Amino acid sequence: MLVDMNIKEFLDKTSSNEPVPGGGSIAALSGAIAAALTEMVSNLTIGKKKYIEVEEEMKAIKEEAEKYRMKFVEDIDKDSYAFNEVMKAFKLPKETEEEKEVRKATIQETTKKATLVPLQVAKDAFEIMAIMEKIVVKGNQNAVTDGAVAAMMARTSVLSALYNVKINLGSIKDKAFVEKVTKEVKELEEQVEKVEKDILSKVVL
Repeated sequence: MLVDMNIKEFLDKTSSNEPVPGGGSIAALSGAIAAALTEMVSNLTIGKKKYIEVEEEMKAIKEEAEKYRMKFVEDIDKDSYAFNEVMKAFKLPKETEEEKEVRKATIQETTKKATLVPLQVAKDAFEIMAIMEKIVVKGNQNAVTDGAVAAMMARTSVLSALYNVKINLGSIKDKAFVEKVTKEVKELEEQVEKVEKDILSKVVL
């Protein structure tokens, strides 16, 4: 599993001529880093007399960020598995007409699944930005730049995951599916830039 590698092993694997881990897994990793930084700022706030009034809120944020982090970690491998399933589908036999139809249907099914994984990563990374604004404004100000980096990593997670969604959409024949997902992609792309800008505008140095 990718998540069991150390950082050097993961980077070596990424830099190889193998297609996984690729952009989708990196998008999930970016989300996990963003969540981890959010937890860190929360932990640096909890227990400090100066921030006693927001301690309970920070504890709640810490728990929520941890849940997101664990989900993103799972998505690092989930994205690679989804891609591998698509590759397996392309290797199915295509000698007879029946085999060709089965292969074609399997490719479409696995490509849809491989599209939904990064789409969910993008949605989750966008959602977690709501609590990042809170740590930037209310969290330990000695770690405010860590909160800012968390927001930037979350934005990267969203946009990079959406690129993986868009490249898959070009291969999907289901028009209703493509239209629905394309609409979600556009909405996320439009909103994430605004949210990141708003969070960073609240960073006081």
